[in-house]
Amino acid sequence: MEQKPLKKSLKKGLQVLLPLVLGGLILAWTYRDFRFDRAWEVLRGGMRHDWMAASLLFGVLSHVLRGWRWLLLQAPLGEHPRASHCVYAVFVSYAANLVIPRVGELSRCGLLARYDGVSFSKSVGTVVTERIVDTLCIALIVGITLLWQGGVFRTFFSDTGADPGSLTRMLTSAPFLVVAVCLTAAAVTLWIVVRRVTAFARVRGLLRDVWEGIRTVGRMDRPFLFVLYTAGIWLCYFLHFFLTFRCFGFSAPLGVAAGLATFTAGSIAVVVPTPNGAGPWHFAVISVMALYGVSEENAAIFALIVHAIQTFLLILLGIYGLAALPLSINKK
Repeated sequence: MEQKPLKKSLKKGLQVLLPLVLGGLILAWTYRDFRFDRAWEVLRGGMRHDWMAASLLFGVLSHVLRGWRWLLLQAPLGEHPRASHCVYAVFVSYAANLVIPRVGELSRCGLLARYDGVSFSKSVGTVVTERIVDTLCIALIVGITLLWQGGVFRTFFSDTGADPGSLTRMLTSAPFLVVAVCLTAAAVTLWIVVRRVTAFARVRGLLRDVWEGIRTVGRMDRPFLFVLYTAGIWLCYFLHFFLTFRCFGFSAPLGVAAGLATFTAGSIAVVVPTPNGAGPWHFAVISVMALYGVSEENAAIFALIVHAIQTFLLILLGIYGLAALPLSINKK
């Protein structure tokens, strides 16, 4: 009888440990020859804090819009949680993903079930709908970027050893190994998530409720508002990243094309199950910025500082969301 709790604890421990180890190994390889005192010098005296504040503002706004969009998906199910609760739950979900990647989607459904009595299984269905829509948005952004900056990405694939024309060099290239590990980890995570959701639905008999939640996108009263929120979310995501270019002298000259290419590479990289994409995101951003003339050291400084600040924002928002939810119930 004691083996089951032990096995369960070990499983949970690995869920936390493996993403940290994967991200840590990729970070260690990416920053193997890096002088961290240079990043500290730039952070202290070489960064425009006004532009960083503007970037963070769009980061917060993207989460608020996501909460409002999620509220639209609840209405066709007969569920009417408070808009503020949807936003707070989104705040908490992103912070939860820092501990165990991809667990945030379930945590926010649990929070609405606890504080607003929303059906957990139906809420999971609405989150699946969101992920489908967001995947389509990423595909659209990738397509636009490839059409606009195709030459840059061909160079990127060649420089990272992912050029199909040189198989031997590709298989022995260290950057390619990083890419291969990231893709493998993403595939394994997807398999685990699908397996768990299927098992959960089968055991609990809630597959019908999940499907009901997925179908909400076709039964909304204000589909235009849903589209508007979706466009606003991704515009805010882009500005949250692009405005950080203006924070540093070495990246300020980069234009929208460079910003879109780097943003796209980073967005794909965060699919890898590490805390906030740590490691794969740094690797992708540094590699693409180098193609636009930024030195590898400066690109590494940019990735390190920007990722750290944006991660700290997620932690603060998560703490705020956890504190605000019970307080709002007390006030009500």
